[in-house]
Amino acid sequence: MTVLIIDNENGIRETLKEMLQHRRGGTLTIEEADGVQTGLAKIASVRPDIVLLDVEMNDGTGFDLMNRVEDPCFQLIFITAYNQYAVQAFRVSAIDYLLKPIDPAALDAALDKAQGKINNQSLQNQLNILLQQFSGKNQAPGQIVLKDIDKTYFVRIEDILYCEAEGSYTKFYISNSEPIFVSRNLRSYEELLAPAGFIRTHHSCLVNPAKIRIYDRKTDCGTLVLEGGYTIPVSQRKKDFVIQFLEGR
Repeated sequence: MTVLIIDNENGIRETLKEMLQHRRGGTLTIEEADGVQTGLAKIASVRPDIVLLDVEMNDGTGFDLMNRVEDPCFQLIFITAYNQYAVQAFRVSAIDYLLKPIDPAALDAALDKAQGKINNQSLQNQLNILLQQFSGKNQAPGQIVLKDIDKTYFVRIEDILYCEAEGSYTKFYISNSEPIFVSRNLRSYEELLAPAGFIRTHHSCLVNPAKIRIYDRKTDCGTLVLEGGYTIPVSQRKKDFVIQFLEGR
């Protein structure tokens, strides 16, 4: 397996090379480049399996590089020192990333996830969503990328009915679609979907308020009825917040 490191900082490249050389399981060929131009040349010549790509370099950005790669046949992991908002953009697009300074355990986990093949069109669509997020500073995402064991889904935020916690997994209920199971916890999606107005009505439920059709007060805390007839519990702790939210819409 060939891993290409593209980063303008020599120290970062050396650190990553050392970590990769100590990685167990399989033989790695490690290549490196220091910018957009040299990175493009290396991609063409060595045809890497995985690219570790810096976001900001001296002759452009990692996005500039990817815009010039035709039919990417590798798996992509960005390297970034960006702030929390930018990290949220990576999460919305489901493109893997490593924060500087690089943590060895995080690198191992990212490489483990990158072992399988990436569908070329899927990667391009994910990049498009990522770039939309960066260009729309502080705006709610229009789409989110969800991955289960077999597939990658590109879901419009407005089509999400609600999200339900199931242990360390999250189950997405989508209008006119089958539910999608994702191996991330509900808390991480609460952070991602907050700019779109999603509210926590219960410790296990995150709801799209645009899909709420009825607030049923027959029980002590009440129940929300969503589009499609889905019923969502309201917890005692969240009851006042939910009522105030609905009355203020």
